[in-house]
This record gives sequence, C-alpha cells and structure tokens, in this order.
Amino acid sequence: MYGYGVVGAHLSGTAERYASDRLTTHMTRRDQLAALVTQAGARPAAARAAYQLPFAVENRRSATQLGAHLEQGANDAYWDLTAAAAARSSVRVLAVGWLSDSAVAANHWGAPQALPGQPT
Repeated sequence: MYGYGVVGAHLSGTAERYASDRLTTHMTRRDQLAALVTQAGARPAAARAAYQLPFAVENRRSATQLGAHLEQGANDAYWDLTAAAAARSSVRVLAVGWLSDSAVAANHWGAPQALPGQPT
C-alpha cells in the first residue's frame, strides 16, 4: 500500500488516478485475504505502515517503474496463493482473477507479465 502512495505522489492526471485506483484495489484485496486467513482460524500478519523501497522514486519515470515493480511482486504472491489453493476452490478462482488483473496493471506500467504460465 505504501508503495502506491509514493507512486501516486509523483504522477498527475490520469496516471495519478490509475495509481489511486490500484492502491484501492490492493487495499481491498488485503482486506479480503485477511478475512480468508481469519476464517481459516489463523491471524493475518499486520501490514507495515512504511517500508524501504527497492529504489529511489524521484520523478514520473521512476514512479511508473515502481508501479511495475509493485505489480510484479503482487503477481508473485498471487501465484503462490493460486498454487496453495485447492483446485476449483473459490480461493483459487479469486487468486487467478487477481493474478490476471495484476498482470494487466504490470503491463500498464510497462512490465508485461508472461501468462498463463508462471514466469521463472
């Protein structure tokens, strides 16, 4: 979540709105995943308020690179969730949908994702 706040702070207009929409999307997914973890009888890990970014974000170019990096990281997590979920389960369907959406977003930021096979 923190990373998308940084991305949006360096953009304007349509690009800023897209970053804001992605932030909202990821916050909603975080909440959905936390609910699934709780329903499974476990306690979800608390999110950190801030964290070290993988590189300095100083302008529009580096902000879009961070957007791509964030979506690639989300893709990795969605692959893991897809693999861990039972075949044909509602969780797997949810994870595959998230994976597809995140791949589209990564492409938007300039980092196409190789689907349907898991990238190496």
